Order: sequence, then structure tokens, then C-alpha cells
Amino acid sequence: MTTTADDVWQLLAELANAQKETERRFQETERRFQETERILKEQSQKTDRQIKQVNEQIGKLGNRLGEFVEWQVRPCAVELFRSRGIDVHELQSDVSVKRIDGGLEIDLLVVNDTDVVLVEVKSKLSQRDVDEHLERLSKFKKFMPRYQNMRAFGAVAAMVVSDQVAHYAYGKGLFVLAQSGDTMKIVNSTEFKPQAW
Repeated sequence: MTTTADDVWQLLAELANAQKETERRFQETERRFQETERILKEQSQKTDRQIKQVNEQIGKLGNRLGEFVEWQVRPCAVELFRSRGIDVHELQSDVSVKRIDGGLEIDLLVVNDTDVVLVEVKSKLSQRDVDEHLERLSKFKKFMPRYQNMRAFGAVAAMVVSDQVAHYAYGKGLFVLAQSGDTMKIVNSTEFKPQAW
């Protein structure tokens, strides 16, 4: 069988058509890839927005739980510390101090004429919370000098307190308040001697 010029031209035409079809398919694939990329980007942005909303809602829930615990502690705080020999009679909540060189925030301040107890309230207490409260206690008299001549004690309160974190807080000289049924109780032993700042 011999190949004629017409056969060659026909073969070249078929190759050109095949190349055009390949190019068309490539462009179609590229267009689909770009469309997929656009859809994925939109979905990613939508997911990011949803994650942000969920995080905000969790943050609000955490704040609400903290408020709930604070409202559990408030009614019994004075009596709890009186039962441990600190005859307090005044309760202040959400105390905030701002000075040129810094400041601090205290969830509850339980006071008498010679003693003051700084109570940090959390829904779930962590070792980091304890460390942050110890830092707060170390700055307290600097930022609130009217308490300079008083004994300052620290306490942490939470709905959830693991044994490990409770022992850590005891070791640092803090009272630990935890939920017990419908109320709060000091979980430190009656022999516990709190550190005075």
C-alpha cells in the first residue's frame, strides 16, 4: 500500500484536529480547575466565618459559666472564710484597678478591717489560672495601696477543679473553693494554713 499526498494531508488534518481537541479539553479542564478553586475558596471563607461564630459563642458561654460560678460563690463567700477564721464582712465583685504602670482585675474581694481575700472565679480551674492569680496577688498591694497594711489571702473557685490542680493551688497557699451540690465549699483541709501576701 502506497501513501499518497492526499493521505499525508488527511493525516496532518487529523493531527491538527486532535491537537485542537486536546487544547480544548485542556482549557476546559483549566476552567473547571479554576471554578473548583473558586468554590473551595468560598467554602473555606464560609467555614472560617462559621468557626469564628462558634468560637464567639463558646467564649460567651464560658463567660456565662464564669458568671454562674461567681454568683454561686458570692452568697457563701463571707461565711466560708469566717468558718476558716477570717472574719470578713464585706464583698466586692468585679474590682478593676488601672494605674500608669499597670493594673489588675479581681473577680471577688472579700474584706474586713485587717484581712482581704482575693478570689479568682473560673468555670474550670487550670494550673495556668492558679499561676495568673499568684501573679495578681504579688501585684495587689502595689496597685491597691489602701490594703498595704492588711493581710491578703488568695482563693480560687470553680465548678470543675481536678485533684492535681487543687493540690497545686494548696501548695501555693491558696484556698480552693469548689461546687458541692447546690453551693460552694472550701476543699482545703481544716489544718490548711493559707499564705499571706
